[in-house]
Amino acid sequence: MIDLNNSLSSEIKNLELHAKQVVEGFITGMHKSPFHGFSVEFSEHKLYNKGESTRHIDWKLFAKTEKLYTKKYEEETNLRCHIIIDNSASMHYPIIEKQTINNLNKIGYSAVASACLMDILKKQRDAVGLSIYSDKYEYYAPEKGSERHRKMILNQLETLINSTSKSSTHTYEYLHEIAEKIHRRSLIFLFTDMFQTTKDNEELFDALRHLKHNKHEVVLFHTYDKELEFSFNFGNSPKKFIDVETGEEINLYAENVQQKYTELTNDFFKNLKNKCLQYKIDYIPVNIHEGYNDILTSYLISRRKFL
Repeated sequence: MIDLNNSLSSEIKNLELHAKQVVEGFITGMHKSPFHGFSVEFSEHKLYNKGESTRHIDWKLFAKTEKLYTKKYEEETNLRCHIIIDNSASMHYPIIEKQTINNLNKIGYSAVASACLMDILKKQRDAVGLSIYSDKYEYYAPEKGSERHRKMILNQLETLINSTSKSSTHTYEYLHEIAEKIHRRSLIFLFTDMFQTTKDNEELFDALRHLKHNKHEVVLFHTYDKELEFSFNFGNSPKKFIDVETGEEINLYAENVQQKYTELTNDFFKNLKNKCLQYKIDYIPVNIHEGYNDILTSYLISRRKFL
């Protein structure tokens, strides 16, 4: 038996195992939640026809019903999901020398959350694809449902956790490019902190709207560190603040600007939420220190709407 508490405090050496543990805990908790009616186990079958391969017969179901049913697999999947991750320098904040499952920066959290989504997608026999961008389009994998494809994406996510970045954010540019690549109707999850230095917000939202073409469902996971980036809790000693993407520096006492900072940040969050509501994009603010339940619940809700 795996000691979950020990594994969660250890270095991330097996992302697939950690994701599986998170999803299993989530599914157990669902039985006590308003979402207990959602199906998180594979349950699609069709009657076995004489002459078909017996490879995919569900023998457990046969033992209960004394009827032969086969499972519907990859070629019959009814949902395609594409995960998009912003890998710019700001997503590598806060700087953590060695990330663990319960001590992650924004990029680490996004990678683990994506692995959790992939585990629950696997249970539903849904296809998954991945895009990673910063100031260039770093990685693209189309939506597929095979185990080999899933392993390839997991390996890419593990690499992402251990990576560094000094790249600026070009969300607006690469969302347009990604949108052109996803031709079949899909459920799209975007992990980004929504920080950018070169374009205004209207151009960013034009790119988000582009993701909605072809009747895609889009969920924006606005990824942030609540303690530092929202509440600005840096104590009362003077500190030098450096923009990780532009290199600009400023010296100040955090307490002197904390109230005004949090007011502006709160307005920023509200504006994002209202814009997403306007464009019919699901907006989920995600504090990287609060686990993955909101991520997985959003998938289940979105999947129901999608289908």
